[in-house]
Amino acid sequence: MLASAPFMKPVVLIDVVGLTSRHIGPATPNLAGLAARAPMTAVLPAVTCSAQATMLTGLLPAEHGAVGNGWFARDTAEIALWRQSNALVRGEKLYEAVKRLDPSAKTAKIFWWWNLGARVDFSITPRPFYPADGRKIPATYAWPTAYGEKLEAELGTFPFFDFWGPRSGLPSSRWIADAAIWTLKNERPALTLVYLPHLDYDFQRFGPDDPRSQRAVREIDVVVGDLLHAADEIGARTVIVSEYGITAVSKPVHVNRALRDAGLLAARKTPAGDVLDVFGSRAFAVADHQVAHVYCRDGASRDAAREMLTRLDGVERVLLGSELARAGLAHERSGDLVLVARRDAWFTYYYWSDPADEPDFARTVDIHRKPGYDPCELFVDPALTFPKLRVARRLAQKKLGMRYLMDVIPLDAALVRGSHGRLPDDVQDGPVFLASEPFARCGGEPRDGVVEMTSVSSRVLALMHPMA
Repeated sequence: MLASAPFMKPVVLIDVVGLTSRHIGPATPNLAGLAARAPMTAVLPAVTCSAQATMLTGLLPAEHGAVGNGWFARDTAEIALWRQSNALVRGEKLYEAVKRLDPSAKTAKIFWWWNLGARVDFSITPRPFYPADGRKIPATYAWPTAYGEKLEAELGTFPFFDFWGPRSGLPSSRWIADAAIWTLKNERPALTLVYLPHLDYDFQRFGPDDPRSQRAVREIDVVVGDLLHAADEIGARTVIVSEYGITAVSKPVHVNRALRDAGLLAARKTPAGDVLDVFGSRAFAVADHQVAHVYCRDGASRDAAREMLTRLDGVERVLLGSELARAGLAHERSGDLVLVARRDAWFTYYYWSDPADEPDFARTVDIHRKPGYDPCELFVDPALTFPKLRVARRLAQKKLGMRYLMDVIPLDAALVRGSHGRLPDDVQDGPVFLASEPFARCGGEPRDGVVEMTSVSSRVLALMHPMA
C-alpha cells in the first residue's frame, strides 16, 4: 500500500456499464483516443453490485460479501435486492483509502452503487419515497442535502423514469454526467466516481448487435467525451471501466417454476396472488440475470434440487461446496447451490405457471418486491392495445389520490434479447479498462494483456499518487 502523502492529481473514475473492447473503434473516438486500453477480467456473478464492490475493494465476492445484486438474508428470512448501504460491503473501499492517505482530499460518488453511508464528501443516488398510502415518489438521496439541491437547481429534477423501466434511456446518463461535470467545476474532488448505465438498456432489450444498441454506443461516447473535457479542464486524470459485457440470449430458464413442479418450492395464496413462501419451501432461487442462488432447507433438499437442476435445459453449471470456493463465491450470503446459465440463456424469477396466480407486482416495475431480477421491466407489454391510454388512466388515478397499479410490464420473458452474469468465454466480450495515462502510470502493464478487476482500486491510487 502507498505511504501516506498528499495527492497531486485528481482522478475521475467512470463506469460505462456494458462496454467491452469490441465496442471501441472509429465510431467511438473519445473512448478510442485514451492512452491505455485492455480487456478486464470479470467476477462471478458478473453483475453490477458484485463488480462494483470488487473494483472498489480489490476483493472477490467471497471476501467483500456482495454475492450478487441481491441475496436471501438467512437471519431475517428476507430476499434483499438492490440494497444500497455501504456497510454491506466488507473491505476498505477506494474512497476510504483516499481519505486514509490524505484526510483533506475531497471525494464524490455519483450514482455508483453502495452509496448510502459511504465515506465521501459528496454523494447522490436514486432513492424514492414510499408514503404510507402505498405511493412511490421518484427521488434521489444526496449528501450533503444541499449538494443535491444545488444539482437539481442547476440541472432540473433527475429523470428517474429514464433510469429504470420501459422509458430507460439516454437522459438519465446525460443528467448523471452533467452532475459530475458540475461537481468537477465547483467542488474539484480528488476522486470522482461516475456511473453511466446507458448501454444496459437497449443491450438487454434488443441484444448487443442490434442497430439500436450500436447507436447507444455512439451516444455514450459523446457523453464520455464531455466528461473527459471537464476532467481535462481541472487537470484530472481519467479511468474508464465497465462491469461486464452483455451477450445475446434467446432462452429464459424458469428455475423457480421447475423447483415448484418438483415439490421443492412453496407459494402462499394471498388476496394479491401467489407469494413465494421462503419458510415452507425446501428450495427456491434468487434469480440474477445468468446466475441464480438456490437456498435449501437441508442437505436432502439440496441434493434433490441439485439432481433436478443439473438436468434443467439452459443450466450450464451447478456449483456447491469447493466449487463455490474456486469461483470466489464461498460466502454465507451465497446460495447452497449457485446456477450458471448457458451462454444463450438467463434465469427468470417466475414461480407460478397459472396466470390466475400471478402476484399483483408481476406486471409493475418493482425491484424490491420481486424475488429476483426482472428485465421485462424494460418493456411495455406489447399485448396492450392502447398502452399509452393505460398509462394515462393510471396517472389520472394517482392524481386523484386513488390506489393504482402501473400494470404495463409484460410477462413474456422471450422479449429479452441480452443478458450477463456468467463469465465470458472470450475476454474481448467481458469488461474493459481504459485510462487517460499509459499503463506505466497506473499500476503497470497488465499481465498477458488483461487487467485484473481486483486491481482497479490500486491502479486508481497509483494515478493519484504524486510519484505516478
